[in-house]
Order: sequence, then structure tokens, then C-alpha cells
Amino acid sequence: MGSQQRRKQVTKQRRVVVTGMGVVTPIGDDTDVFYNNLLEGVSGISEIEAFDCAQFPTKIAGEIKSFSTDGWVSPKLSKRADKYTLYLLTAGKKALADAGITEEIIGKLDKRRCGVIIGSALGGMAIFQDATEALRVSYKKMNPFCIPFTTTNIGSALLAMDLGWMGPNYSISSACATSNFCILNAAHHIITGESDVMLCGGSDAAVLPIGLGGFMACGSLSQRNGEPTKASRPWDIKRDGFVIGDGAGVLLLEDLEHAKRRGAKIYAEFLGGSYTCDAYHLTEHHPDGSGLALCIEKALAQSGVAKEDVNYVNAYGSSTPRGDLKEYQTLIRCFGKNPELRVNSTKSMTGHLLGASGAVEAVATVKAIQTGWVHPNINLENPDEGMDMNVLVGIKKEPLDIKVALSNSFGFGGHNSSILFAPYKCI
Repeated sequence: MGSQQRRKQVTKQRRVVVTGMGVVTPIGDDTDVFYNNLLEGVSGISEIEAFDCAQFPTKIAGEIKSFSTDGWVSPKLSKRADKYTLYLLTAGKKALADAGITEEIIGKLDKRRCGVIIGSALGGMAIFQDATEALRVSYKKMNPFCIPFTTTNIGSALLAMDLGWMGPNYSISSACATSNFCILNAAHHIITGESDVMLCGGSDAAVLPIGLGGFMACGSLSQRNGEPTKASRPWDIKRDGFVIGDGAGVLLLEDLEHAKRRGAKIYAEFLGGSYTCDAYHLTEHHPDGSGLALCIEKALAQSGVAKEDVNYVNAYGSSTPRGDLKEYQTLIRCFGKNPELRVNSTKSMTGHLLGASGAVEAVATVKAIQTGWVHPNINLENPDEGMDMNVLVGIKKEPLDIKVALSNSFGFGGHNSSILFAPYKCI
């Protein structure tokens, strides 16, 4: 038997399942609390308290008001590392705990076959900001950890060091599509037989003067300061930009047979996905939506899923005038003939968590499969022209028996990504 044929057999035999999830978000840092808040339409958007926003036209964000690393990250590291790293480490440890992987079980795992791929769009922005200010005085005033703690890979590296996991370890940074890219690559390492267990996802902490100012400079943010909870409103005709937020999401992906041997709880099956590039513009989708459509079509083909089977989409839906419209049109083009199709956007409540958004939304997607409920699109009071409310979820949660769920993430630079989950079935 040739090596190529053996590889094909391995690919067919290895299924990937979700066995653990962890989040840090503006509406909760426990997955059940987080999803219950989504179902109840709780917004995490509020006035920024961490710094003075007087100079900025936008003064609101999905800011995490209360966060503790106690029990998850060492006190020394908690003092040194950037918040994006601390969010990542905490969400990663919570995903392990959720999966029932105790210290005893970690000791029994083949650490050569366990890996971490958790990325970030912007990395250690606070440390970068502080280092820039220190440099105005002298390089001698700079934090000696500023270079390693600014990089996007340091979170994955530190988590692996803590766990002793020696398998694939790196970060992918593809703007706001980062998490999905990391999830897809983590699954690939399992499918090809290189790994059995992978922690994957994304983290960002850019609710800072440099982050807020940067997105203001490119004209992306909502300025609905008087009504923070109504500022993020995907597909609503009065949307005026996205709302920046902080957070992290981590999934534990596992080879099905490995999960069954240890008696793991299985939330859902990861079916696959794909990514493409618009190759068109820094911040805008291609006018004809060809890159988005190609990404979805490739994801379906790669996963062996018929488009008729997709009845839930957790959309990118960032609350930008042109972006929301283009995604909606593409979804209708791909799935519009399915009368069961329901579409929502988690960002209506969390804001846009940048590189973390895809993983947090993947958690929401898996929770929808688990609970049989899809969360509302809050603030969708006056749908944009051409929007079908038989497709878009309204302002209240809805029951849905999900067959296959799709989650989209897109990013500056024309990065497109789509991933697919389904209820786990023993076949």
C-alpha cells in the first residue's frame, strides 16, 4: 500500500469532536453564563471606564469590567503579561477543565501528540503602548519582556510550557478571521494523525487608547455613545459601525476515538471548513461577494456537507453598513432556498472581539447545537432593505433543531473563513 493511500485512509478514519470550551467575554467568563446571557439578549456594550475617552468620538466598547486570573494563571505571570495573554491562558485552562482534563489526566496524555494553536489579531497592545511611551525617555525604561509579550505566539507558547505539551504550537494572525484559521489548522493536525488533542482559538485586548484611536482613524466604529447597548446592531438600517470589544475563546478539539477512550463529554462534531482571500481591498469585501461565496462553497465541499443541510449560520455580522449587507446577500445566494435557515450575530451583544471573535462565536455555535436554542439579534428593530426576517433571527431567542451549523469570520485584508459543526452522531 502506497503512502498516499495510507494517508487517505487515516483522513477518513479520524473524526474531530469538541470536548471542551472556555471563554472570557464582556457578558461572562463561564460558557453557560455566557450563552444564557446571549439567549436573554444581554448586551456587554457600555461606556469605557479603563481610560479617559474625552478625545475620542467613540466612548463605548465591549469592555471586560471584572476579570481575575486567580486559580488559572500564576501571580508572577499575571503581573507581567499583557491582558490578551491572560485572557488566552484563562480561557484555555477553562476549556481543559470543561473537558474534564485534570492534572492526573494531563499526566497520562502523550504530550508529544497534544498541541496549542491560539492566535491574536493585534497581540500585546498594552505592552506595546507602554513600551512606546517608555522609549520617549530611554530604551532603558522599557519593560524587558516587551518583545516576547507583544508577539501573537506567546500565549500559545506559555500555555504549552505550563502543560508540557510538545505537539504543534504556533499562532496564526489573520485579522478578525484569526480564530477560525487557528481552529481549522488545529483540526488538520488531528485529521492527519499528527495530534490527538488540540487547544485552539483566539484572544485580543485592544480596548486601549491605541486600539480605539486606530479603529477611529479608519472610520470603523459606531459613535452611538448615548445608547451603548443599542450601538451594535447587525442588519439594522441605523447601524453606524462596529463596537470594539475584548475577550478570548478556546475550544478543545480531540480525535473522536481518543475522546471515547477517556470517556469524554462530546459537545459537537467539527466537520471542517475553508478559507479564501478577496484579493481586493484593505477593509472592504469584494463588491460581488465572490470571495465570501467561494469560502462557503469550499467549506461545504471539504466537509462533504450539502448546502441543504445547513440550517443555522452564526454570521460575522459586525454591524457595518456594507459588510453586513454583503454577507447577507452571499448567505442568501448560498442557502436561500432552505426554508429552515436561521441567521444571527453574536456581535450584537458582545461587540467585535477582533481575533477572538471567531472562537467565541464558535462556542456560541456549539452551545446552540447543545441547547437547541439560537440567540436573538438584539437591536434588529428596522431591518435594512431586502432583509428577510424569515431568515434572520428576531429580537428574541428561538428554538432550532440544528442539522449543520456554519460560523463565518472575515478580516481586514480580505481574509474569509468558514467552519462547520454538527450534532455528534455515533456511526
